[in-house]
Amino acid sequence: MPSSSSDRFNQIGNEYFGRGLYTDAYTYYQQALECDRGTGDLRALVATLGNLGNVCAVSGRREQAQQYYQEVLELQKRHGDERGIGATLANLGNLRTDAGEWEQARAYYLEALDLLSAAGDEASLAVLYSNLGLVARETGNFNDALVQYERSLALMRRLGNEAGMADVYRMIGKTHALRRHYDDAASCALTSLEISRRLCDELRMAGAWYLMAGIREEQGNQVEAAGLLERVVAVDRKYRLPKLEENRCRLAVMRERIAKEVGAVHEPPLHVNPTGKRRA
Repeated sequence: MPSSSSDRFNQIGNEYFGRGLYTDAYTYYQQALECDRGTGDLRALVATLGNLGNVCAVSGRREQAQQYYQEVLELQKRHGDERGIGATLANLGNLRTDAGEWEQARAYYLEALDLLSAAGDEASLAVLYSNLGLVARETGNFNDALVQYERSLALMRRLGNEAGMADVYRMIGKTHALRRHYDDAASCALTSLEISRRLCDELRMAGAWYLMAGIREEQGNQVEAAGLLERVVAVDRKYRLPKLEENRCRLAVMRERIAKEVGAVHEPPLHVNPTGKRRA
């Protein structure tokens, strides 16, 4: 089959990937791979292997993703594709991040940083700085996390990447929340929400609502937290997201807590009868 067939299979796979239908995406990427192995088209082969790595990564098949990314890396090294090598190293770092192997992830990211900086790839650098921020945050280095997120945000803003800006504002907000700086956290969450609404992006809106729910819960505003979490659950249900059941359970616990608090406030007082014994 000609490489145009591979391009078409990859295009269909990308459409399924964008809709979260990863099994279907994988099927089409595999068909593209058969084409590329047959034609020996290096450009197409690298693209297809990268797509297979990505779909395996997001669907939790890290070992398979590692194999695909490693094959991509070897091809890129053979042909001196420095920018491509940087991007693949970043993807390998993402696998380590998903596994919670923070130091290994950071090592991959820093190696990628050198190559992508030399290549002047600002779009990839914007994502990479955000990933370095995540590693710093998860290892308790909050100040460094904020520095990395600010670098990412500056590039996202310069590139006009509003979706990326919404994501980074949410991550900065989570960092502030972990430091118990709730006003700063709420400000960032609301900025993320505003951008997401402008984009009509329900999934990102749900991410901002989720963060705000946690902030309000920590601040003791259970009613507002529950209202925000209800919106999150509605989006989870609409898109059949994997955290639906977890968020439903959390919402049920929150509602039960609110009901108990309301019951305690409105519980009638105990009266004392003439014999001196208390009665309800």
